[in-house]
Amino acid sequence: MDVSSKVLNELAQREAALDAQIEAAREEARRVVAQAESQAAQIMQQAEAQARQMAAEHEQRLSAEVGQIRDAASADARTQAQATRERAEGKLGHAVETIMRAVLP
Repeated sequence: MDVSSKVLNELAQREAALDAQIEAAREEARRVVAQAESQAAQIMQQAEAQARQMAAEHEQRLSAEVGQIRDAASADARTQAQATRERAEGKLGHAVETIMRAVLP
């Protein structure tokens, strides 16, 4: 029985050592997972901040483009209005001249 109890004792010690190794591996895995989760959260925060920044930059560019289009359309409208006034004034002058010829001998 002495040999048998030594073998059992040694097996029990090996089992305890393996259990300790398993527990240490589990703890290491928990630390790795926690670290990965922390890194993932940090990456998500950075990505969200970058997305917000990109959206703001896009909004600024869009606003600037809209302003440029609005300014160009306004300038074009003023030019067309001025041209229309000039044509109308020319036609008015011609109409007055035609009326004066018809009325005066």
